[in-house]
Amino acid sequence: MCEKMKNGREEDPLRAYRKGIAARWVFMGAVLLLLAIAIVVSLGLGSSDMTAEEALLALFGKGDEASLTIIWRIRLPRVLTALIAGAGLAAAGASMQTVLRNPIASPVTLGISQSAAFGAAFAVVVLGAGTVQSSMVDAVIFDNMYIVSICAFAASMISTGVVILLARFKRASPETMILAGVAMGSLATAGTTAIEYFADDVQLSSIIFWTFGDMGRTGWEEILLLALVSLSAVGFFSLNGWKYNSMDAGDETAESLGVNTGRVRIVGMGVASLVTALIISFVGIIGFVGLVVPHIVRKIVGGDQRFLMPASALTGAFLLLISDTVARTVISPVVLPVGILTSFIGAPLFIYLVIRGKEHW
Repeated sequence: MCEKMKNGREEDPLRAYRKGIAARWVFMGAVLLLLAIAIVVSLGLGSSDMTAEEALLALFGKGDEASLTIIWRIRLPRVLTALIAGAGLAAAGASMQTVLRNPIASPVTLGISQSAAFGAAFAVVVLGAGTVQSSMVDAVIFDNMYIVSICAFAASMISTGVVILLARFKRASPETMILAGVAMGSLATAGTTAIEYFADDVQLSSIIFWTFGDMGRTGWEEILLLALVSLSAVGFFSLNGWKYNSMDAGDETAESLGVNTGRVRIVGMGVASLVTALIISFVGIIGFVGLVVPHIVRKIVGGDQRFLMPASALTGAFLLLISDTVARTVISPVVLPVGILTSFIGAPLFIYLVIRGKEHW
């Protein structure tokens, strides 16, 4: 009550609501500005001697041939991949945590990442997709990256399909979906370990290399596909914000308002799993983005899903872009796996959030 008092009088609820809405828009605007700055910085940093000004000129089609090649074939695709992947993973994580009413719901805890790793391992060992390249940059390449991506995506969606089917027969309870996801993740991990046991040195290196996560594996066709699916998913989650808000109050309350909680939960999980599986299949496993970013954003903008979803997407894009920029420049010309950076950043942040107290659900 004391926080709502101003000059001895209680603050007008409508005015307080408008101030809260304005603050959320300000936060998203600030993140968008920081994101624009990060894009410019990322395009200007690298092993070459290109300045930020030269990078911007090359972005608009001006400059020498070398600058145009570096920007349009190497740096810009990498930057766009980081933006799209970060936004998609963060929004998908926020959706999973909401529909399952579980603060630790993420692609890892639900077995999606482990299943993708199993699919990639299957493609490398059984289908022979991994080989060795003698290079100062990468020691391992893939003979056919599409086979690896397709297998990783298919394995992830099979795992998700099993979880959704089990939940459908058990009335789509959040507990059933979480437990089924943990079980599928454990099964996929066991399968990956078995494949690694029979793999030779080259195949084992290929499997490990894929799991590191890399923003440099995509071309323009893959970026277009990722953008289409990820942006559509973010839009879907945002448009269903009212339904998610009602589910935050409990299934009984949501159903009394006319929300089919079972259908919303299954469809939400399906869309979140689809975009997550697609991203992981192209870039590898990126840890903690889908888990930590929604918690950070929820601390700032609150639990209103209409703002939480787009704000999570913007923050996830910013976090992954910064992580990838550091990963490829900190010991240039060697490029570190971005998954290492996101884990180093995400784990302490998550521990800090746990120490600060339990989220409101």
